[in-house]
Amino acid sequence: MSVTIKDVARMAGVSISTVSRVINNSKPVSNDIRERVMDVIKTTSYVPNPVARSLVLKKSNFIGVIVPDISNYKIGEILNGIEEIGKMYDYDILLCNSYGELEEEIKYINLLINKQVAGILFVSWNLKKEAVDIITASSIPSVYVAKNAREFDVFSVGIDHEKAGYDVGRYLLTKENEDIMFISPDHTSQTINSFIIDGVKRAFSESGRVFEEEHIKYIKADTISAYEFMTDYIKSGNKLPDAVFATNDDMAAGVINALCDSNIEVPEKVSVVGYDNTKISSIIRPALTTVEQPLYDIGAISIRILIKKVEGFEMKEKNITLPHNIIERQSSI
Repeated sequence: MSVTIKDVARMAGVSISTVSRVINNSKPVSNDIRERVMDVIKTTSYVPNPVARSLVLKKSNFIGVIVPDISNYKIGEILNGIEEIGKMYDYDILLCNSYGELEEEIKYINLLINKQVAGILFVSWNLKKEAVDIITASSIPSVYVAKNAREFDVFSVGIDHEKAGYDVGRYLLTKENEDIMFISPDHTSQTINSFIIDGVKRAFSESGRVFEEEHIKYIKADTISAYEFMTDYIKSGNKLPDAVFATNDDMAAGVINALCDSNIEVPEKVSVVGYDNTKISSIIRPALTTVEQPLYDIGAISIRILIKKVEGFEMKEKNITLPHNIIERQSSI
């Protein structure tokens, strides 16, 4: 059974309010009483309730972080940046895994509000107005990491996905690829990855090329789904594209595996380009040409901005854009 503040007070022979004063250093207490209380705390290994403590101090050192998939490598890299900078400034992380479901996101937002967290850092595949409205109404400082965050009047950190899509489009067109297939996650195609595709379309337009909408293939955003799609596409006798651009590395890896298992050489017959520069991009063979996002920096900068907001600093710039880069490897020529 855990020790309570009432137990500490009884064992030290003082009132509960006196124990609270010692723990929070909120009001003067004699050295004799302070030592007595601290000895009991040490003996019993008493740990103060953080929520109760935040009520007394009117300050919480907890940052709530909501992510869509804790097992995703991209999310892991962002979390590394969040956690390291949080520790540096003595903030603890309350991590919530929403699985990308709005109902779960709302549940965790309300939980974090009830826990009286100092701030909320919201990472989402597809930011929804309902979630933003609840956080905004709570007046809790917040920062967002989502490709569509700029659609809302919120603080956000990320790259310019339209420009990244444009750069990939230019890259593929300068390689003289006539027929290009685009693979995008089906559940987010109308929001998240539309920015990337819009950039590709702009590159086509500037090059005097017609962008064929039927060249966009919407599938589940994982390696197995991309592998199965590409394998079926090949078996059906469809004309092979000169290049495939997948809007995440997992799908690009599935495409490469399907092509190789069908004895189609990459990049000699089909070039493949991915997005995010996650670990799989350097492990797959041939190694994947991809768009690099500074994932660690996105996490680190987003929580630093949030902490500044929590601590009362005035933040003028709402949307922080970090640089992206095309990492050219062996999957494209």
